[in-house]
Amino acid sequence: MDWLLNPLSYDFMRQTRLASVLVGILCPVIGTYLIVQRMAMLGDVVAQGVLPGLAIASFLNLPILAGAFACGLFSTFVIAWIRAQSRIKVDTAMAITFSAFLSLGITLLTVFRSRVSLEQLLFGDILSIDVSDVWQIAAIAALVLLGEVLFYKELLFFTFGPQGAEALGLPVQRINLGLMAAITLAIIAGMKTVGVILALALMVGPAATAYLLVKELHWMMILGAALGVLFGGAGMYGSYYLDIPSGPAIGLTVFAGFLLALFFSPRQGILGRWVSGYR
Repeated sequence: MDWLLNPLSYDFMRQTRLASVLVGILCPVIGTYLIVQRMAMLGDVVAQGVLPGLAIASFLNLPILAGAFACGLFSTFVIAWIRAQSRIKVDTAMAITFSAFLSLGITLLTVFRSRVSLEQLLFGDILSIDVSDVWQIAAIAALVLLGEVLFYKELLFFTFGPQGAEALGLPVQRINLGLMAAITLAIIAGMKTVGVILALALMVGPAATAYLLVKELHWMMILGAALGVLFGGAGMYGSYYLDIPSGPAIGLTVFAGFLLALFFSPRQGILGRWVSGYR
């Protein structure tokens, strides 16, 4: 047990572990909605969408997280605007917006000579997290998860049938806006741990793994959150002992966990289907 407990003797590792737990719970819960709606790439678009906001806020000495939130949310409006003004499908609109905001963000960070490290933004640095970062992540997680609990039924109707939800009189536009805001906040919370590029891995990977193992939405969220905590912790220890970047370590751990479920899931696993076909 020494290998498990020794790293926690350091303050920064305890803070890191707490941050990974919070993000590990938050991101898969929100990612579940993306999986069910088949909109996983939207999380990637929002992840890149925060970059210009970070650069502009840093240059103007404004709150960095406020700039990231505003610009990340704006990226979703750009997708909706492109769809409304053309015959372009949603996947194409997301791909165009993704590349545009990523390019703009990197350009602004370079031109403005931002004090924000591009490498840390893209790939994360969970080992540099301090107490203020933990409190920030905790506040975001509490806000988003509280909203998810309070509006679970509305989100459930919207997720499985936006048209049906609208027919029932639910405020579909406001529900969609709230979901986009939750996705953006989850990306911002994960930004410090795994970076904006790999934040989608923690958002979608555990949720997708849970999707292979359970059926009901609430069980997907619960199992996805548990897997997010497990993958985040395993990646953190891997980063510490192997001296590799924390973001990629967590991303690879998420993918390894998904592969295990893909092969060994009782109902949807490759080996399970092979055995059933053989019988």
